[in-house]
Amino acid sequence: MSDLDLLTQSLARNVKRWRTERGFTLDALAARAGVSRGMLIQIEQARTNPSIGTVVKIGDALGVSITTLLDYEQGPRVRIVPAEGAVRLWDTEAGSYNRLLAGAEAPGPLEMWDWLLMPGDGSPSDPHPAGTVELVHVTAGELTLTVDGVAHRIPAGASASFEADTPHTYGNEGEEPMRMVMAVSVPPVR
Repeated sequence: MSDLDLLTQSLARNVKRWRTERGFTLDALAARAGVSRGMLIQIEQARTNPSIGTVVKIGDALGVSITTLLDYEQGPRVRIVPAEGAVRLWDTEAGSYNRLLAGAEAPGPLEMWDWLLMPGDGSPSDPHPAGTVELVHVTAGELTLTVDGVAHRIPAGASASFEADTPHTYGNEGEEPMRMVMAVSVPPVR
């Protein structure tokens, strides 16, 4: 089984598990996540490989991390993710990408990401649930972080935190690649 097939099967099983555990019908989860009922059916039947945006919306609606949705086994208390185990969920032809490095439920979803943005590339993000906080640390280049329409420049070596319940974009307006590590903390579903 390929890595993509394994992720598709894991996503199908975990979305159904968490939807059932939360007591959501397909219609209720579709409304909460802002995705179609048909898309949820395809995901739960492992018949589609949804976009990262769709997976994020479903995770947010369920109150679980992307890592939890893609996890294919329950691990020990210490879970080591080898370098080749990081999951690339977004990339561009220019070479930009993000990779989900690790995640946990603590008490809501907590994720750690590795990002590379090539000059001129950017990645918009829809608002996350109220109470979501993101931390970024730029290791190379300069990040242009736009939150709710206001651009902030974050140079290499600097960090930032922000409430991510408004539209935000990660961009590289510089002339060299930008690398950052990002942590996302989403509050648990009540």
